[in-house]
Amino acid sequence: MRKNSIKNTRINMEVQRELSEIIRTEIKDPRVSSAMTSIVAVEVTPDLKYCKAYVSVLGSPEAAQAAVAGLKSAVGYIRRELAHRINLRNTPEITFLLDQSIEHGVNMSRLIDEVTKDLKDTEEAE
Repeated sequence: MRKNSIKNTRINMEVQRELSEIIRTEIKDPRVSSAMTSIVAVEVTPDLKYCKAYVSVLGSPEAAQAAVAGLKSAVGYIRRELAHRINLRNTPEITFLLDQSIEHGVNMSRLIDEVTKDLKDTEEAE
């Protein structure tokens, strides 16, 4: 089976939706709920054995690390809930990875805005 098959894409979307719902409503860990935590992307292997869940956390880097640690400590509960909600042959082993692409994009946008502001200021001064 190809990695980017339609079936695999649908499974990725369904797992992402259910993981987001479980984290938002079921997890009571203060490390996770204190920060804005969201699942950005999910990659499930074609054999449904493993799953990489990319997590984005709005806040400080310490809050992000704490949220990922909280999710890793609750991975057994999350996997069990996922098994109850999604009918798959195998429930994948979930690995939570911190995704900093959104923060990186915001930082780059801020830097671009600063440069364009400086350019406008130097053009107006001339």
